[in-house]
Amino acid sequence: MKRNKQHNAPLRTLGTASLATLLLAAANSQAVHAQQFTAAPRLVVNIAIDQLRTDYLEQFSPLYTTDGFRKLLTEGRVYESVSYTFAPVDRASAVTCVATGTSPHYNKITSQQWLPRGTSRPSYCVYDKHFVASPANIAVSTIGDELKVATAGSAMVFGVAATQDAAILSAGHAADGAFWISDISSVWATSAYYPHAAQEWISAFNKEKFTPQKEVANDAVARLALGCVSDFAMGKDDATDYLAVTLSAGLGQGMGRRAEMEGIYKGLDNTLATLVKGIEERVGKGQVLFVVEGTGYSEEPDVDYAKYKIPTGTFYINRTAQLLNMYLSAVYGSGAWVEAYYKNQIYLNHKLIETKKVSYSELIGRAEDLLRTASGVASVSLTPYDTAISGDLWIEVNPGWRIVNEDTNESYASRTAFIPFPVIFYGTNITAGYIDKEITAEHIAPTVAKAIRIRAPNACNTLPLF
Repeated sequence: MKRNKQHNAPLRTLGTASLATLLLAAANSQAVHAQQFTAAPRLVVNIAIDQLRTDYLEQFSPLYTTDGFRKLLTEGRVYESVSYTFAPVDRASAVTCVATGTSPHYNKITSQQWLPRGTSRPSYCVYDKHFVASPANIAVSTIGDELKVATAGSAMVFGVAATQDAAILSAGHAADGAFWISDISSVWATSAYYPHAAQEWISAFNKEKFTPQKEVANDAVARLALGCVSDFAMGKDDATDYLAVTLSAGLGQGMGRRAEMEGIYKGLDNTLATLVKGIEERVGKGQVLFVVEGTGYSEEPDVDYAKYKIPTGTFYINRTAQLLNMYLSAVYGSGAWVEAYYKNQIYLNHKLIETKKVSYSELIGRAEDLLRTASGVASVSLTPYDTAISGDLWIEVNPGWRIVNEDTNESYASRTAFIPFPVIFYGTNITAGYIDKEITAEHIAPTVAKAIRIRAPNACNTLPLF
């Protein structure tokens, strides 16, 4: 006991001194932290620009106004080299990737349309048999969903786009509303999936405001987005709100002349200026975090490569599927071994494979060997997605070749070229600068989540950028 006391005395003295030092350090640290603490943005505005291209963005930079692209590029944090981790990419899969922070492997939105197994007709990505259209096909949470959870439902979340898929997919499951221009009536529309307040509001907006057909689509989207911010008082309290806006830089079929592209980007610059300035005036400059990104693909006019002696050809998916079925019937016995085919995908008959007790892996191996011998085939692989909404086998056709389905008269060119686009963060707590680090679109959701102090979407496993 005496030895314990002799050893404890100096320890108590040292402990008292250390505690005082620690308390002093903690107090100083708390003071510094208080000075450095900054509030979360009151509103996050994610602007997806469909088919935005870095090369065109740079080419027409002398034409931009001070409040559009020029402001975003000079006052924002710009990541120059961004890509998607999956292919092919289209508007629906890109918008959903940004919202969920993950690829179609988890979020299940592989494209605007897919062929569900056991059916003969493609299904639209936001089709819902109960509500006609809804986000039910998204298999995971979105940034808007997590914001709703974090605020016990008090945050407001809306999606606005000219197209139904972009509006719904960008907003997520728990959104207060998604609005798009109807293909049938050319006026603003929503779904019965959303609260009655959203349906009443869009009906009133259609009666009182300009109708979309009288404006360029991007300008109509910006007008509705500003109306949404004003009428729902977004960004007016301490609970961060979220607005997803989709614009378009699409050139369309038959376009591509410099004057036409120039007009599209000048118009887009004006739309962005109106949108950014209008939201900052309504919510307060410095109170809004803007995120701008592209969708990583571009729809371009058809090119006659043969005319210029560039290697090309035609790959017929229907003929290839029929040949494969004949081959498998010769090996395993007569039957409909190929159940369906869609775009570049082959759907195998799982029930027949099970009934005949055929090894699936063996059959796949034989099918791959045959398909690789077809003209124009670059590679054959198993689907990276859920086979409930995807074929078993994916055929990659040589770039420059056309993929044709004679049964449906569908035809499109195979391209694997990388479409560069930036991601720009501008507004609350953002330090301007150009970052040459290569990033993916999956980085956007966790970065926004960190900025507004909530969890990232539940299938997102990517670290935030800052």
